[in-house]
Amino acid sequence: MTNTVQLSVRALVEYAYRSGDIDTAFRSAVALTEGTKAHQQIQRQYGEQDAKEVYVSAEMAFRDLLFVIDGRCDGLLQTDGGLTVDEIKSTSGRLPALMEETHFVHWAQAYCYAYMVAKERELASINVQLTYMHIDTGECRRFVRTMTVTELEQFLLDTVSSYYPYAAMKILQAAKRDASIKKLAFPFSSYRAGQRKLAASVYQTIVDGRKLFAKAPTGIGKTMSTLFPAVKAIGEERLERLFYLTARTTTRTAAEDALKMLGDGGLHLHAVTLTAKEKVCLKDEVRCSPEYCEFAKGYYDRVNGAILDMLGSETSMTREVIERYAYKHHVCPFEFSLDAAYAADAVICDYNYIFDPRVNLKRLFEEQKRKTALLVDEAHNLVDRAREMYSAELKKADFLELQRASKTIRPLVYQSAKAVNQYFIALRKSIEESGKEATGTNMERYLPEQLIEQLESLVQAAEEQLAQGDQDPLLLDVYFGCQHFLRIAKLYDERYVTYAEKERNDVRIKLFCLDPSYLLRQFAKGYKAQILFSATLSPLHYFMDMLGGDAETDYSVAIPSPFSSEQLDVRIEKLSTRYQDRVRTMDRVAGLLHSMAERRRGNNFVFFPSYAYMNGVYERLMELSPSSEETTTYTTIVQKPSMSEEERDAYLAAFAPDNKKTLVGFAVMGGIFSEGIDLVGDRLTGVAVVGVGLPQVGLERNIIKDYFDRQGKNGFEYAYVFPGMNKVLQAGGRLIRSESDRGMLMLIDDRYAQPQYARLLPREWSRQETNKSE
Repeated sequence: MTNTVQLSVRALVEYAYRSGDIDTAFRSAVALTEGTKAHQQIQRQYGEQDAKEVYVSAEMAFRDLLFVIDGRCDGLLQTDGGLTVDEIKSTSGRLPALMEETHFVHWAQAYCYAYMVAKERELASINVQLTYMHIDTGECRRFVRTMTVTELEQFLLDTVSSYYPYAAMKILQAAKRDASIKKLAFPFSSYRAGQRKLAASVYQTIVDGRKLFAKAPTGIGKTMSTLFPAVKAIGEERLERLFYLTARTTTRTAAEDALKMLGDGGLHLHAVTLTAKEKVCLKDEVRCSPEYCEFAKGYYDRVNGAILDMLGSETSMTREVIERYAYKHHVCPFEFSLDAAYAADAVICDYNYIFDPRVNLKRLFEEQKRKTALLVDEAHNLVDRAREMYSAELKKADFLELQRASKTIRPLVYQSAKAVNQYFIALRKSIEESGKEATGTNMERYLPEQLIEQLESLVQAAEEQLAQGDQDPLLLDVYFGCQHFLRIAKLYDERYVTYAEKERNDVRIKLFCLDPSYLLRQFAKGYKAQILFSATLSPLHYFMDMLGGDAETDYSVAIPSPFSSEQLDVRIEKLSTRYQDRVRTMDRVAGLLHSMAERRRGNNFVFFPSYAYMNGVYERLMELSPSSEETTTYTTIVQKPSMSEEERDAYLAAFAPDNKKTLVGFAVMGGIFSEGIDLVGDRLTGVAVVGVGLPQVGLERNIIKDYFDRQGKNGFEYAYVFPGMNKVLQAGGRLIRSESDRGMLMLIDDRYAQPQYARLLPREWSRQETNKSE
């Protein structure tokens, strides 16, 4: 029986004709992207007899496989020389001047379309045209070749033969995967309370092709409850792949562990974990140039062999596995992991690989998206992460430095950087003369068009330098910063503001995204299903609003806590921790923590809204503790602003179940220890949360507040209360992680007794003892 392989021309060509070094390929990806507007502009110039966006397809048998290949050619033109297939490519860099400067992969794509047209119309030969257009100037260059149908058929056959080993392996692996899924059982003897309901909701959402917002309490096994039904959906051909999106390394590890558990139960499924380039780089410095990095030089000559080797031998491709095969085949591990991700059934990665316009997986075609589900873990983190992704800022100092460094060696870059620097000087003067010197800020609700034009000129000058092999890190940093700023400028609408801020002699300007919901919808558009879940997706209406939900069409589910209220002893200490009261009440806070540590044996976490506040209370607690190590009844550890992975592991290892003395761990809300960690049983017996977690009052938070006030919503809640209380819920959620856990939760702030805050507390925190500490 002949198996059928269906794929697009682009997917076929991209696999078969990888070539060049990583840095060259990346610059090509930046400079030669398919711009919809450029396509449309050229297509509007076609004649009445010409056709655009013509669907074409062909079948080609090779060995035991039948390849069904299709796509849309940009144009089919009636010319004096006969029928011409037109392939359009747009660029913001230098246009090719000669045929030799054109890109072979672009010809390859055009050849495939030309064969399909010629074959269908029974033509002996056909013209193949590449049209390059400069995005900024509109200038076009065209290159034409005439090909016989015999030449084109042989080209397609050679291309298919290059793709065959990969296709054959994928078919074999898919058969093993589907057979293993059919036999796959839930990895535990029974479902926890609420776990079956969550799993059923996830499966139904995938079947229906919808979006689900799931509030599921800590400890029920959310990772397995979302992964297992998604894997089952793959086996039933409801899906082809899933992306498990996370914000932290800890939740990434939980997903890897869950898939490993399913693998131990017989699952055969290719899963790839994507790790940041800075963490997996095999060199001392991250510089992707062939002159510096031997793993980048000739990467595309070796990567296909590396992919076939790893996919043929491994199923769980974690960071360690990818690094091992990268060493073996001498390829860049980061680029290697990306290429492996396109071939995998499951991808575990950060949010930005889907939602960030800088690094999202652009080679994931629309037909692939329609068969892919997104599982978004700890989705409450996505609100602020999305604001960050869709915002961009620039600083004057960078352009002044580039101006000085380029004066004698890069005249065009020098002039462009100087113009941008002059813009910032004028902006600083405007702030000083506007009477806003006290705040040092200036805010508008429109794009700085003059700056945009100057940045476009600088980018063009920088690209010409890069094309000549200039790899100066300063030039690259400024270039990528400008590119990101221009990219965000294209997303700018009424949900943005532009603000400038004077910082001593420096000035920064920021395109600040206030409401990311629309862009989150756009970047997730086309995927089969989306599952956004968290223990603290509360209040649900806020997160549905901010994460691009639709109350009328999207699904939502709230799973009640499986734990009894008797497991948790909640105490509210009515003491003001407001910013203006902190110095006055700091001694009382330290006294409460000292009493907790003295009276209750075990391991305790104490969470604060900031490092400064945490360190101030810690100093006062040390004054209350006996100076002798022999006489003190508890020990302390303190989170630092920047901790290595080894330091984090050591910090958590201190929470041992058999500690001889009580342990008090100081940490910050919203930090690495307040989310995604499991300290089960006697590893954690008490948590104190100091304050209600409100973000520090500042320019950006106030801008957000004002924006949502104008939208008719409660701006203070959207900017401060909801994000703050979410941190409280995450911190308090560290305590009860299983049916056998017991512990005390102390909430230190008088606002917990106020309705605005009390209504946001979970129902299982309702058994409270309230003490007035002032």
